[in-house]
Amino acid sequence: MPAHLSHLRADAQANRERILRAARDAFETRGLDVPMAAIARRAGVGMATLYRRFPTRESLVTEVFTDQLAECAAAVDEAVADPDAWRAFRTVVEKVCAMQAADRGFTTAFLTAFPEAVDYEDLRTRAERGLAQIVRRAKEAGHLHPGFEPADLVLLLKANDGATADAGEAAPAASRRLVAYFLRAFRADPRADPEAGTAPLPPAPPFCLEHLYGRPAPAPAAPSGR
Repeated sequence: MPAHLSHLRADAQANRERILRAARDAFETRGLDVPMAAIARRAGVGMATLYRRFPTRESLVTEVFTDQLAECAAAVDEAVADPDAWRAFRTVVEKVCAMQAADRGFTTAFLTAFPEAVDYEDLRTRAERGLAQIVRRAKEAGHLHPGFEPADLVLLLKANDGATADAGEAAPAASRRLVAYFLRAFRADPRADPEAGTAPLPPAPPFCLEHLYGRPAPAPAAPSGR
């Protein structure tokens, strides 16, 4: 290959990696609705370069989240293989919510259909079918509350998103505690599960009322010098 073509190819690959890195950071902090122009600016490339590499938002989103979706699908597969129906349900809920707390864009990407991205859709369909099987098995075993509906998982994800959106470094702790509360509510009989009914909850995040209004917590009062 001529040297100038090799150089162009290396530049194109570097641009692609910068775009993916910028998109991953933007989706993580701002969600999937972040403008494409903002991603291009963050990556230090022009809009033409961005669209040459990723012609649609769908193509960019699916490229960014394919590895995470594969990890999620693998976690669901592992839970399906677990002979303990409640442990399978609890483990996969904790895993998915932890992934959501780490990256705000992941759950939206997981719940959104991308028909043109065949490999991505295959992973998503596999994960959804596995989740449905896990829920059905837990209900049939009498571990999951009889009134539980698949929509309750979406309710949990929405609550988890709200609890972690502006939590900063406290997001993982906030997610773990919220999920622990939800799992106790989902359990048909919490007393039957020593890990849910009697074990202590995860530590509370360092929140105060100021966090409710998006304001930083007040600084500690200075010592009086006495």
